[in-house]
Amino acid sequence: MSGQGQLAEYLQACRARLRPDQVGLPTYGERRRVPGLRREEVAGLAGVSASYYVRLEQGQAQHASQEVVAALARALQLNPDEHAHLRELAQPRRHRAAPKPPAERVSADTADLLASLAHLPAILLGRRGDVLAWNPLGHAFFAGHLDFTAPRRPADRPNMPRLVFLDTHTRALYRNWTLKARAVVGNLRLTAGRYPEDRELSALVGELATRSPEFATMWADHRVRTCDSTTYQMHHPVAGEVEVKQQTLRIPHAPDQTLTVVTTQPGSAGAAALTLLGQAVGESGVAAESVSPVR
Repeated sequence: MSGQGQLAEYLQACRARLRPDQVGLPTYGERRRVPGLRREEVAGLAGVSASYYVRLEQGQAQHASQEVVAALARALQLNPDEHAHLRELAQPRRHRAAPKPPAERVSADTADLLASLAHLPAILLGRRGDVLAWNPLGHAFFAGHLDFTAPRRPADRPNMPRLVFLDTHTRALYRNWTLKARAVVGNLRLTAGRYPEDRELSALVGELATRSPEFATMWADHRVRTCDSTTYQMHHPVAGEVEVKQQTLRIPHAPDQTLTVVTTQPGSAGAAALTLLGQAVGESGVAAESVSPVR
């Protein structure tokens, strides 16, 4: 979908989530035919003309200025992630064929970083959630049922959104699966806003929406979320019950790549569980394999 189409749908979704009383508007007990705020109410709160706002929601306006975006963000009570997403969608786009995105590669520096984190589960994801690399403990923690070498072959790379929504093993890992699923969808929404012409991303979203009613519902909600640091209760087939923090870091020289590192509280049962998992990995011989850069 084009950036303007996404902008229109996003504004509609944000407007539908707000009640008049949340923004200080009286209702006088009237019944409303549509959920949330009316278009003219959003326009009034943002200080723009109703006709201009209608054009934005209908995808007819070419773009919105940063001042208008900021006013709409205040009117719709958007958080920083949502404001940034709105700003991305409102940017003018050139009407020409978008070049094919370059192949995603793992640099030697990033491979060295993964190898240095041998004592912690770590996984490197591309912008669509493809697994570009993982260290042995990251593989064992997230997807030990898959081939460790699969990320080295672009055609065989596991995809984290697919795993979360379509793989029973991955789904069973998360005690609060919905929390993880919403984080995945929210992050995909942000990526779709940055790359509206990415055909592979569109195909992934279409596949997931077709095969998973839960994904379709969450995607239609238009909520966005930056994955940074989240605590999860996990049920691992080897490590057992464990509480972990998943921290997501961006790679400076490859900003579309993210490194997710799993940590636990020192001395906790979770730390002991990761130690147990590490011992199992060492005994299996997988730890002997190194993370190789993709050239």
